Formats: sequence, C-alpha cells, structure tokens
Amino acid sequence: MKQIFGILITLIVLYIFTTVIGESFLSPFNQEQILKRTALYGLLAIGVSFVIITGGIDLSIGSVVCLVGCGIPWLVMKHGWSPAAAVTAAFLVAIMIGLLHGFLITKVKLQPFVVTLCGLLIYRGATRGFAEDQTQGFGSGYLEFRKLATGKLQITDQFGIPMPFLLLVVVGVFAWLLLNKTIWGRYLFALGNNEEAARLSGINTDRMVTLSYVICSVLAALGGLLFVLDGNSAQPGAFGNFYELYAIAAAVLGGCSLRGGSGTVLGVIIGAAVMQVLKNMINLIDWLKSHMEFLVVGVVLLVAVVADELVKRRVRRVK
Repeated sequence: MKQIFGILITLIVLYIFTTVIGESFLSPFNQEQILKRTALYGLLAIGVSFVIITGGIDLSIGSVVCLVGCGIPWLVMKHGWSPAAAVTAAFLVAIMIGLLHGFLITKVKLQPFVVTLCGLLIYRGATRGFAEDQTQGFGSGYLEFRKLATGKLQITDQFGIPMPFLLLVVVGVFAWLLLNKTIWGRYLFALGNNEEAARLSGINTDRMVTLSYVICSVLAALGGLLFVLDGNSAQPGAFGNFYELYAIAAAVLGGCSLRGGSGTVLGVIIGAAVMQVLKNMINLIDWLKSHMEFLVVGVVLLVAVVADELVKRRVRRVK
C-alpha cells in the first residue's frame, strides 16, 4: 500500500480539482470515457511495466499498436480473413516481436533502447507499406466484433462499465498473480535489482528478459485491437503515435523505477488513470489549450522521475 499511496493521493486530488472546475466532468458519458481510456492505455502500461521491472525499456509499443490496429482490419476487409484468424495471426506476430527483442537484447547484447527504437521505425514502416498508407477500418457487418471494445456492462440507465475496463481488471489480476504469487515474478524483480546476482543465483536471466518483452508486445497487440475496434479507424502514419509515452509515464507514475526492481500492477493502473484525468482536465479548462497536452504530460513525467531518483538516493543513504 505504501508503494501506491502517493499516486493514489495524486489521483484523488486531480479528480476533486477537475470536478470543481469542469462542469461536465462527472457526467456519466465522461466517466465512461475516462474508464475506457484508462483501460486502453492501462493495458499498454501493464505490459511495459514488466519490461521496466527487469531494468529494460520498450519504445516500440506505439508501432506495435499501429501494426496490429491496421493489420487486423486489413486482413479482414481486404483479404477476407475471419476476425478470429486475423486476431490469431496478429497475436502470433506480437509474440514473435517479443521473442526477437529478447533475442537481440540477451544473445546479441544490444541495448534495449536501440533494439526497440529500431522496432518503432520498422513496424510502423512495414504497416505503412502493406496498408499503402491508407486508413483501415471495419465495415458495418462487424458490429458484434466491435462490441469487444464498444460494449459495456450497464449499471444504471445512464452509466455502464466499458468492456475494455473489464478486460483491464482481468489482465491486471493475472499480472498481479504472476508478479506476486509465482516464482517467475520473484525472478523478474531479482533481475531488475541486480542482474549479475540473479544470474549467479541460478536464474535464467535471458529467459526472463525475453518473457518480459513477449508480455509487453502481446499486451500492446491487445491494446491495438481494442483501439481500432473502438474508433474503427486506423491511419498507419498516425495511429499509435506516442502511445509508448503514455504507457511508460503511467508505469513510472505508478511506482515502476526506471532502474528496475520495483513496481506494482495496481500502481500502474492508477498511474494510467492519472494520465487520463490529466488529459480530461486539459480539455475542460479553457485557459489550458488542448495542444499543450504533451507539455503537461512531459512535466508530470519529469517530476515523477526526479521524485523517484530522490527517493532512491534517500533509501541508499539510510541503508
């Protein structure tokens, strides 16, 4: 609880502040949208948190979102694949991407920053190539398929819990169990704290690093699927741009140290919620222009990283 106390207080303060200044903030529709966007970005953030816990980074998340978000409707609408076959193929590609990242980092000994930066460029370039830079989406005959992202569990006549948020809860529970109740979770944290010590203790560090990148890519693929089902439109040149920024920011705000070795799933989800409430606040405040969104996100992320470094230094001094 101590790990998420700070970000939880931040969320509560932001929520109260935005409620006071924004007349439409508490409207049922707006609350549903915040839950949905928190879920979509929260899935990406949970994925990258596995990588960050091991001491790595993944900058290719947005491009994987683009690859899957454009690739699935491209296969279904242009080549006549069934949605099930297209989704299966997309997740297999995501697994291969994670395995490739893990191989290049653990066996070829390349830096995660370099590997995933190259992936960022390659996957988006490939998507723009096969899609011929044309917007992709589903036709009217796929409304049932799109309910995976657009449906909701109705609570009252005016408010319902979006389906992506329910998926986030399921993924979050499995991620929490993996990190906190299995030996693989302990291995991931040990790897992030001291890779050499983890290796000397008998942990197959290469396998664990690869596992973290596979999880990250698979959740990015799930996010890409939900994003395109929600909006029914994916432009290869723009779809997924800067999504890795939101994912990494949410993970860091939620307690994942960029040095590795720490992080909580609940904290990451709360971090994603903070990012979406911030974004909503920017849209509601007249004197904060919407194009200042990246400025606000950047400042918040910088403050979080500085605070994380100061806390780490204090802990080292105490020890």
